[in-house]
Amino acid sequence: MGVQGLVSLLETHQRIYREIHFRKSRLLIDGCNLIYLLYFGSGLDQNHGGEYAAFEALVEKFIQTLRDCEIKPYVVLDGGTDPTDKKLDTLTSRAEDCIRRAHQAAVSGRPERILPQMIKLVFRQTLIRLEVAVAQCFGEADQEIAALASEWECPVLSNDSDFYIFDLPAGLLPISHFQWKAVKRSGSQSYIPCKSYKTSSFCIFFDIQRDLLPTFAALAGNDYVKLERINTTISWSQFCPAGCEPPSRLEGLLCWLKSFDQPHKALQAALGLMGELSKERQAEVLEGLYLGMKEYQIPHSSLKRFFIHGTTPTAEKVEGLVPAWMWLMLTQALLTPDVQDVLLLNRMPLSFTVDHADLPSARLTSRPLRQVMYGLLLGKGKRRQVMERDRDGLQLALTPGPSDLHQAHPAADARLAGQDQELMMSLSLNVKAVFLADPSQRLQVLLEALGVTEASLSRLPPQLRLPVAATCYWLQRAEPPPDERLLKALLLGLSDGGTARQRAALPIQSQRFRQRLDVGVVHSFNQWQGCLKDSIHLNQLLSFPLPEPQMARLYEGTLVHHLVHRMRTGGKLKPFLKSDPSSVRQYRAMLAVAHQFQGREASKSSETQKEPTAPRQKRRQPLDDLTANLQQLFLQYDDDDQEEAALEVRSLVGAQKDFHLDDLVSVRTRYRAKERNNRCNNPELARKEECRGHDLL
Repeated sequence: MGVQGLVSLLETHQRIYREIHFRKSRLLIDGCNLIYLLYFGSGLDQNHGGEYAAFEALVEKFIQTLRDCEIKPYVVLDGGTDPTDKKLDTLTSRAEDCIRRAHQAAVSGRPERILPQMIKLVFRQTLIRLEVAVAQCFGEADQEIAALASEWECPVLSNDSDFYIFDLPAGLLPISHFQWKAVKRSGSQSYIPCKSYKTSSFCIFFDIQRDLLPTFAALAGNDYVKLERINTTISWSQFCPAGCEPPSRLEGLLCWLKSFDQPHKALQAALGLMGELSKERQAEVLEGLYLGMKEYQIPHSSLKRFFIHGTTPTAEKVEGLVPAWMWLMLTQALLTPDVQDVLLLNRMPLSFTVDHADLPSARLTSRPLRQVMYGLLLGKGKRRQVMERDRDGLQLALTPGPSDLHQAHPAADARLAGQDQELMMSLSLNVKAVFLADPSQRLQVLLEALGVTEASLSRLPPQLRLPVAATCYWLQRAEPPPDERLLKALLLGLSDGGTARQRAALPIQSQRFRQRLDVGVVHSFNQWQGCLKDSIHLNQLLSFPLPEPQMARLYEGTLVHHLVHRMRTGGKLKPFLKSDPSSVRQYRAMLAVAHQFQGREASKSSETQKEPTAPRQKRRQPLDDLTANLQQLFLQYDDDDQEEAALEVRSLVGAQKDFHLDDLVSVRTRYRAKERNNRCNNPELARKEECRGHDLL
């Protein structure tokens, strides 16, 4: 981001920096930059979908270090795309590069600096839990951070080179030189060794006027000024001082700027260096340069009142375009900034994950959930299409999608009746009705979109209801359909959220496993994360009818991939089982719910073809059929011996009884008697069942 090549220039001339001992101060943090520093700088796995528990621990340690040094952090996050689309070319170029790198990572197994798709959610959830002040902007955060830093006279923590241009009273602390892991003590006080940058030092070193820094940034080329407009005709390196090896484009430009004292004179002289230009072309180039310079004007802070009093900030960029009642939730990061892009630009930018280009985009699986969001946001009858920025192979593609709720879910009219259907209609007419509706009604809308029932989730802990509902949705819609091993691995990670401890139990060989990618497994778990991500965003828009799950407790990429690999190669899973009964019950409960919905779409389609006019009724499934199906399902794998598979069948039947699902299965006495006889005839087997957590697997 920012001025291309400027950070490298500063690294070449580190005398511009000043060594300081940083403590006892406010600190404004560029949240997106910090995410990159912590994740990529700590060697966390990038290719298996994310190591969220380990990342959460890093964030906790970072914040605790600041507090030990009496530093008060204020984290500011980027919001939606600027409605003027002035950075569209830059964003498009970055997206195309990300798609290529994501494919290369899938092919080679090497890290290519691709962030896991739920990492920003984990970051935000962790900061809120730690009671750190967090604000999400209505656009890019740079100017908002600079404005507040100027008013509070506190430094900014970032690696974004734009902050080398802003004239900040307390300067910039580059993240790359912020040694938070090497805290020092002076007497009874702790401090963080780091380097401080100020524009005054830069201007003294290169002997230019401070007012010319924005001009330098614009001529050098930033996110708003395209280099080809200038550098096709001007080679700045020709102005480098003698002895500058190799010739530096930016140093040459700085040397050229020494002779000017006002920005407009420098810009007119730059036009002269470009040769003969028409008046129209000159006006176009000047307009772009002035636009680039304008980005470094520091406005009044709109976040000051929010951080101090919690009041809604002013939002001129979105006033009249985004409903005012959304502003506070967006600023609190309780709504994804994607809603801005849908409302302002009718566009949804999708993140890109490590995936093979020959496979379809993993985000297609959860597209119907996003379409429900579009319908809620845009309203019924407006007929506006939302263009999704997704990938098609290695190409960036814009795909239109309906914004009508019933186009997104054509079966909704048949499944909803009476009050629920009226609610869907009212919500599609005005999304503000979400906040006026009864919580049970908002819950019904969410569950209808996910294709699950409230009764099926009622016995699960509240924090697991949304992840399990999203998992059921994934089981019904993912292509190819996930096999049982993938489901087991996911649910083991979900149960009790002990992924960090489970990961610590992995054998040393797992470090080598991290480099081996099963592209099919990666793709399937990408689909699952996409389903969960869009479920969480829809839950936000519906004002949280279900508790938002803590993502760091739900998924640990290297763990679930290792579990799948272990099952496929005949390894036992006993080392990964937990002994506490609550975790066992959670796993059994989730597996029972998931099996209710697994493959439901196919069965519905078959029933519809056979009985096109028959009304939908609950059907009782004999336990004989259920047990036979489960035995076929589990015995086709070699992950354990047949004895363990039989135990799992009885465990699932027990889970059905625990969940009072008698309307779905009929429990027959002979199976209960058989289980009692087995326990009496084989006490050792019964003891092993108890020790392993009631035959969890």
